[in-house]
Parts: sequence; structure tokens; C-alpha cells
Amino acid sequence: MTDATKREAIVEAARSMNALGLNRGTAGNISARDGDAMLITPSGMPYATMTPAMIARMPLAGDGESEGPLAPSSEWRMHRDILRARADVQAVVHTHSIYATTLAALRREIPPVHYMIGIFRTSRIRCTDYAPFGTQALSDLAVEGLGRAHGVLLGNHGMIALGEGLDRAMWRAVELEALAQLYYLARIAGEPALISEEEIENEITRFENYGLKSVK
Repeated sequence: MTDATKREAIVEAARSMNALGLNRGTAGNISARDGDAMLITPSGMPYATMTPAMIARMPLAGDGESEGPLAPSSEWRMHRDILRARADVQAVVHTHSIYATTLAALRREIPPVHYMIGIFRTSRIRCTDYAPFGTQALSDLAVEGLGRAHGVLLGNHGMIALGEGLDRAMWRAVELEALAQLYYLARIAGEPALISEEEIENEITRFENYGLKSVK
């Protein structure tokens, strides 16, 4: 994908994020790798009026400098550090979706209650401790909490989903919210039965060649 195409895709994904109920207002943010830099949504800009030209470009080796008419998202450190740490990741989606954020407020990880957790390359979606938004402390917690996984809950904050392309990052964001909702409701009804670690490892292997196909 070209720079222009990535910018258009980020705008479309940001609007879709709110339309799907994964986010409200300007709370979430999205980034995509662009060579040795990243493209990231601007700070405080309503998605309905955001244009591709407003997307900020930031060098991954940098420390806050950006190109564009608007300041980048206040969470740029988190996006930068994830893309630095994970060569397999091309896009990062961060939202404050209701059920994922509810579990994050409870500081509860999501155990293997459904086989779709395998798309995150882990048997458990971990939940980090709390750190203030936009800080290096939050970024460090996010990178550590992710490990090799493609999703994490941020304590009392929200969630992050990663992808080999922006379409897969959005796919995982939708599925992460669905898993959070499922686990929350199952806990209300009783004690959910969990899938074994061995079975989830098998699902992780199967998902390597199954699921949404990515366009980078």
C-alpha cells in the first residue's frame, strides 16, 4: 500500500471503529507502519471530519517529532514502541470499547473461554496495571503486556489490537471486544469452562493459515 492509500485506510478504519461501537468520540487511535516511520491519527480530531492529509507521520526512531498539520495522538509513544518491538506488526488499533474497558477496570485478563482467542496468538489476553495516558510508563506496560500476543487490556483504560495489516488489526479489535463481552456475561451466569492450553496452542497453529486475509 502507498502512503496515500494507508492514510485513506486509517481514516476509514477510524470511522468504522466508532460505527461498530468499538469507540466513542475521539478517544481511540490508530497507527500503521510506513517504512521506517508510522502514520497515526491526530489528537482530538473528530473522525467524521478527519481527512487523510491530517494523519501525522512520525519516524519510529524519533522522540515526538512529526510531519503534518496537526499534532499526533497523545498515545504516540505506545504506538511507536509497539511497532519498534514487533517487526511482525504493521498496524495498531487502540479503543475504549465498553466490555474490554470494563474488564480492564476490574483488572481481569480474558482466559481461554472461546477458541477465537487463538487469533491473538495467546491463550490469555493479559491485563496491565494502570499508568496515565500518553506516558512512557503506559507504553512500557503495553509492550510488556503484549509479549508475543496480538491483543492486551490496559488497566482502567481500554484495549489494544495488533495486525499484520490494518484490516487484521481491526478484525482483532472486533473479536477482542466480543471475547470480553462473552467472558463478562459468562461470569455473570456462572463459572465458565475453559479450553485447555494444549487445545488453544492447536488453534493458534490453525489460525496461522485461517481467518481474515491481510492487505498490508
